[in-house]
Amino acid sequence: MARTPAAGVRMTESDSRERILTAALTAFSENGFDGATTRDIAARAGVNQGLIKYYFDGKLKLWREAVDRAFEDLRAILDTALGPDVVVDEIDQMRRMTRRYVHFVAEHPEFIRLMHDEGKRDGPRMRWLVDRHIRPMYTAITAVLDRARERGLLPTHVASVHFHYILIGAVGLIFHQAEECRRLTGIDLTDPAVIDTHADAVVHLIFGPGHEEARP
Repeated sequence: MARTPAAGVRMTESDSRERILTAALTAFSENGFDGATTRDIAARAGVNQGLIKYYFDGKLKLWREAVDRAFEDLRAILDTALGPDVVVDEIDQMRRMTRRYVHFVAEHPEFIRLMHDEGKRDGPRMRWLVDRHIRPMYTAITAVLDRARERGLLPTHVASVHFHYILIGAVGLIFHQAEECRRLTGIDLTDPAVIDTHADAVVHLIFGPGHEEARP
């Protein structure tokens, strides 16, 4: 949750907007779209509630911009693994992408919680998410998987849709269920060593042993 500025410290317009977006993503992930309120979001951000109307003209636009910002950050991370300038084979690309995705979700568990909440029901927000963000990312990853199959690096009988959801579940469920995991095992999922260990496990289980990059 965003911290309230110290007394006497004035936030710039850009600071206020960023704090609102950060607070909004957390509030939507915890309470869902309908349960989150602009009053609560403003309080988390340490700003006047009227600024939400001023910057975003309401809750739906705020939700969309918060999601846009999260995917912008995720794409920037994944592009370093999937970009055409990366001279590795497709499996190494997927290993790199998976490791970066694990670290992103570990640092932003609110992202995976919001995605799980919106993805479980049909509706305009889910359709917007798929059309604007998920489909382009899915298409890019599928292209890598198709090339890997053509080269015999992945089994041809596993369709991309199954691979996609197996990978998403393997990466994110432990962070979505972080409190359950802590109660069950005592593991702290904010510990960098634990995050690295989870990334190792996902990469090994899905892609098998092999040459792997240094951890990010």
